[in-house]
Amino acid sequence: MAERKVSNHASAVFVEGMGAAFATSGVLSQLQGRIFGLLYLEPEPLSLDDIADDLDQSKSNISINIRGLVEWHLVRRVAVAGSRRDHYAAATDFWRVMQEIMERRFRWNLRQVIATCDETERTATEGSPPRDKERRFVEERLGALRQFAAGVDAGIEAFSQGQAVSPDLMHGTPDRKKRKR
Repeated sequence: MAERKVSNHASAVFVEGMGAAFATSGVLSQLQGRIFGLLYLEPEPLSLDDIADDLDQSKSNISINIRGLVEWHLVRRVAVAGSRRDHYAAATDFWRVMQEIMERRFRWNLRQVIATCDETERTATEGSPPRDKERRFVEERLGALRQFAAGVDAGIEAFSQGQAVSPDLMHGTPDRKKRKR
């Protein structure tokens, strides 16, 4: 299939546009966006050779970049009858993809922020009298950050479960116990 070059103008625009969008995500690369764009508009899975040829890239470069797409659930490996090569297809269930991204990327980070606030507060209270002005300031700041992170975490949890994400859910929910009423 060496003659499969991205020749359709609309497909080429999409491939380049996805590359630009992914490049600005801060998470994935321009080439990963181009790979996703190519696969998304293809009705059949493509091999690494096909992808490399279509995008004028080396097979090894495509292989390295496609692993990241597989990890983010944006691309999946597909078996093709009669072929021993790996073939790939783009994800089409974007709700599931976004759930994975939010769960794996953002919730983990938010929980790290909450854990850091907890540990910092424990450290700040050691040997410091409760009426100490600096201690109260630190506790207040940590509480605000913890509340914000917990609220965003609650919103992501609701989204992941297909529930409405309301401002009420995300404001004033410093811990899980209060959300589970």
